[in-house]
Amino acid sequence: MIRFLYNLLWPLGLIFFLPAYLVKMFRRGGYRKKFGQRLGIYEPQLGARLYWQKPIWLHAVSVGEVTIALKLAGQIRALKPDQDCVLTTTTTTGFAFANQNAPNWIEVMYSPLDFWPFMRRAFATIRPKAIVLVEAEVWPNLVAEAHNRKIPIVLVNARLSPRSEKRFRMFRHFVSPIFQMLDAVCVQNLEDIERWNALGIQVGRIHHVGSIKYDPENVEVDPELPREILAGFGLDKRTVIFGGSTHRGEEKVLAEVFRALKRDFVDLLLVLAPRHTERTAEVLRELESIGFHIALRSQLPAPDPFLDCLLIDSTGELRDWYSVATIVFIGKSLLARGGQNPAEAILAGKPVLFGLHMENFAALANTLVAERGAVQVNSATELRRSMSNLLANPDDREKMVANARKVLDAHRGATARTARLVVDLIPSR
Repeated sequence: MIRFLYNLLWPLGLIFFLPAYLVKMFRRGGYRKKFGQRLGIYEPQLGARLYWQKPIWLHAVSVGEVTIALKLAGQIRALKPDQDCVLTTTTTTGFAFANQNAPNWIEVMYSPLDFWPFMRRAFATIRPKAIVLVEAEVWPNLVAEAHNRKIPIVLVNARLSPRSEKRFRMFRHFVSPIFQMLDAVCVQNLEDIERWNALGIQVGRIHHVGSIKYDPENVEVDPELPREILAGFGLDKRTVIFGGSTHRGEEKVLAEVFRALKRDFVDLLLVLAPRHTERTAEVLRELESIGFHIALRSQLPAPDPFLDCLLIDSTGELRDWYSVATIVFIGKSLLARGGQNPAEAILAGKPVLFGLHMENFAALANTLVAERGAVQVNSATELRRSMSNLLANPDDREKMVANARKVLDAHRGATARTARLVVDLIPSR
């Protein structure tokens, strides 16, 4: 009955949310390519390729989740060398990143919208032997269709923000039947077991494996590209303050902090990577209006000793850019809510700072602060003061990174443990 009502109301919901959805797709670009896949419409050649494969279907949202999916798929392939995979993603940036980084044994596709006719066509084409959902992608028709076909479903790197948990608890009678169809849920922290159990999942199906995102094993960072770009602009000797995955307003705060710090640290360079690259023009105008001399990562490099800021207007390179930083600010944490992942900067060997709003990574952020593996600030003034201390004291930076890496060591092996659980759930027939 719940699924019937969901599908009955789905077209009305689509009409209501469609304008905002189309605007977002248009702004991010690339929405026309393979648009039919979102409706469960596939090219005959794709169907022919998939017919004999019986792949594992991994479903992610955007770049962050795709990174997890690719890491996990590699470990699954190590356990089952002949195993093919399908990776579906929701956003155009996630799709582009997956296409750029996926090996040839992973078929990259757009995820179908969660309406039962679209989903049934997707299952008929992909014909998966298992479904792997990354972090929070539990869609009713996708899960129900897999369950009805007796295809095992695993939620990996399960993430439950306080906001999501509150919403799920409020509608527990509606969401519990969907969650109960999951064959396994892989959680990041021990305290998550009780939280998922309260939503209706049997304790025996909840597995504490750690976080794939924080797993320090098999993490590759390639510093060559950012070093080449910095050298092309004549900036390779500068001390870099890096703002990663910043949101609206945070770029200006970092610019003002940078301007104050440069009085004492004259070789500073500000490098900014906004979370959404479609904001590039907006950020460029804002910083130029306060007198900043800026270059774009995408432009042809030419030596310019007067540059204040390099603006990263590309996707899929964030982890590599962390490698050239001296200190890193984690975005969506000072003027926006939720926070971004600090683990990639730590794995690149960089000290991190973030604001008070790290709700999406609360357990990790709290542990990092408690173990002196990160600095948390609540204002631009505190951010400037903390950055100044770190810039002036290299030993403190090294100690902070060492402390942070000890925190991440608790998640070592999470990818391998998750992959083994997925493989063991696959029917032997």
